[in-house]
Amino acid sequence: MKRIRSIPRGIVDEHVARKKFTLARYAPAPALTEFVDYHWVLHWDLDGFHDQHVLPNIAVHVTFFFPGACGVYGPGHTLFTHRLEGRAHGLGVRFRPGCFRPFLGAPVRTLADRSVALEAVFGREGTAAAESVRNASGDQEMIAAVDNLLIAKHSALPPAARTVAAAVETIAGDPEITRVDQLATSAGLSARALQRLFAEHVGCTPKWAIRIYRLNDAARNLADAGSPDFADLAARLGYSDQSHFTRDFRAVTGSSPGEFARSARRAVPAQHERS
Repeated sequence: MKRIRSIPRGIVDEHVARKKFTLARYAPAPALTEFVDYHWVLHWDLDGFHDQHVLPNIAVHVTFFFPGACGVYGPGHTLFTHRLEGRAHGLGVRFRPGCFRPFLGAPVRTLADRSVALEAVFGREGTAAAESVRNASGDQEMIAAVDNLLIAKHSALPPAARTVAAAVETIAGDPEITRVDQLATSAGLSARALQRLFAEHVGCTPKWAIRIYRLNDAARNLADAGSPDFADLAARLGYSDQSHFTRDFRAVTGSSPGEFARSARRAVPAQHERS
């Protein structure tokens, strides 16, 4: 089974995180590639505890952790923090933004900034899959159990979901997209129609989706730059002034651009190990 990068962007203070847990990303079964970006598998064994912070994102995640949390987590607007303690393992599924509604059977906006029990979406089959993950002897057995659950539950991706998923990929792939009107033009839709699609299938506004991706771009730039020019970075990300960029960046990451850059530079050796 194909394995993807060991430590993804989005984890705050990677240099600390790498000492607290192991994380691997795996591709889903071929039948699920239209719906799922990847599976992520965590293992940790700690004497005490570790509070791990993760940047907010617009994807739906379904998690199977023992002991810990099994559930469905919607797109968020704030820094996510999870306490790791003791010895545990588990698997999470990151769905492509815009592609979870066929599983949910309701607008994804109903999941925004909240989570629901696994059984609320997947019923008894979800409980059975969770038990299979709990008893699995390795990563591949966990992944197979979850893939089987999702394959049994999925239906065709509707055209509207394809449209909005493509719009999200446009945001992700084109750093020049900093405004909703640019995205609407690219998608061939009115701004109002685009907003309706995002609420239904992504669970957030297109403005927030753009902001999250651009701020993640900022985090990547700050991590890679030797001596970042904050004013220039703010301008390239579509901000009219540096102070607005700083406020948004702090709200999403929990630190100022300068603090984030200093912390990221301490992680440079760990990042080089991934290449």
